[in-house]
Amino acid sequence: LDWYRTDYPVGRTGKGTGRPKDAANWKSYYNFMNTQLTELLTNYGPVGAIWFDGWWDHDSDPTPFDWELPEQYALIHKLQPQCLIGNNHHQTPFAGEDIQIFERDLPGENTAGLSGQSISHLPLESCQTINEHWGYSLVDTNYKSGKELIQMLVRAAGKNANLLLNVGPEPGGRLPSMAVDRLKEVGHWLSKYGNTIYGTRGGVVGPHTWGVSTQRGNKLYIHIMDLQDTGLYLPLGNRMPKQATEYATGKRVNFTKHADGVTLHLNKVPTDIDYVVELTM
Repeated sequence: LDWYRTDYPVGRTGKGTGRPKDAANWKSYYNFMNTQLTELLTNYGPVGAIWFDGWWDHDSDPTPFDWELPEQYALIHKLQPQCLIGNNHHQTPFAGEDIQIFERDLPGENTAGLSGQSISHLPLESCQTINEHWGYSLVDTNYKSGKELIQMLVRAAGKNANLLLNVGPEPGGRLPSMAVDRLKEVGHWLSKYGNTIYGTRGGVVGPHTWGVSTQRGNKLYIHIMDLQDTGLYLPLGNRMPKQATEYATGKRVNFTKHADGVTLHLNKVPTDIDYVVELTM
């Protein structure tokens, strides 16, 4: 959508802009979008992804609106076949899309009421704001804490999803100082624990209230973020670990084997932002 162009067909969220409804010209607007796409994909080198937003502006109209997405997606993939297409439409992905987006939520949670769609086979991405706004807001100082952001990142990885964290720049182009401070906190944590996140997939232990798991090769990382006990049962089926260690210190973690899993025995109730146990399978 583009509320500032008079040829854009007025949708449910554009009715308050005061633009004349009779000025809408879909053919003109569609040509404008495709001309933009052609320029972006021919004059600026390799493009990793194109993000679409605003399909939902017409999703409640009595007559379904035809965005002519198949033709648009074909244009993108013709100009740059490797370019990924994502559309933040809050629906199960359409044909031609390469990633599935979950707005302000992790896949399968829908706490914000925008991501109730089923989880597809496509690569997953959770898109989140660092405060409460997608764009810059002078008065919005309600930034998520470093702990919240780190745990959000870890839970996204545990759900086999990428995390897109949005930061709105100030009018002069700089990032807000509070946002930079938060990003430094996340970066500091990743400098120590990044190996448990980068290049991993969601682990064989599914997400729980206590945390998640990530995995790379024969290393299974157990991320404990909210545990009220010193014991933790892990349902592993017939996959048994050879050893368990604290990721931060390398100290041995004792465990008991069961028919279908193991119980970790921790020295104390974890209080870390993310207490990581590394299992060598």
